[in-house]
Amino acid sequence: MDEARLCAFENLARTRRSIRRYRDEPVPPALVERLLAVAGWAPSAHNRQPWRWAVVTGATRQRLADAMAADFRRDLLADGLPPDEVATRVERSRARIGSAPVLVLACLTMRDMDRYPDARRQACEHLMAAQSVALACQNLLLAAHAVGLGACWLCAPIFCPETVKRVLDLPADWEPQALITLGWPADGGRERPRKAVEEVTLWRT
Repeated sequence: MDEARLCAFENLARTRRSIRRYRDEPVPPALVERLLAVAGWAPSAHNRQPWRWAVVTGATRQRLADAMAADFRRDLLADGLPPDEVATRVERSRARIGSAPVLVLACLTMRDMDRYPDARRQACEHLMAAQSVALACQNLLLAAHAVGLGACWLCAPIFCPETVKRVLDLPADWEPQALITLGWPADGGRERPRKAVEEVTLWRT
């Protein structure tokens, strides 16, 4: 076993944080492309690589944040939350999305995935594609951390996929899965506790 390599990776994984505040400094497009290339080395179902990326910068960030905020407000009000709490939560979400220097929207496509005649197996195939995209996103988050960038995984696009597709004019088969904010960190984020291995693991022999 290569103890040194394992320790280096363990340190990378343990020190990654969800960063929500960024310095007002640009992230070079070439660096974003390199991170996405690293993300693409993730394993995927049938090696079909069903991930698709939309990189959002400039004024489009705020348009996306505003459109998603409108959907979020509608849902919270429908849940019966007090208007002042709704306003606070919506504005926090809008600020997180709109203030990040770069947004990376992770999507999945079923274009190259297998097709089944029955709903059960087709649902499994879709889940396999979603899992593949998630694996690629983890590569992206770790690669960003490795070069000193901050990032935060947001699942909000799952709740308003049609809005995201409309604002970004995405291809019809691209299904929004997650939004990753990206930039040079303004703080170190917060360390969150992790469950012990024995709490989440069963051994069967």
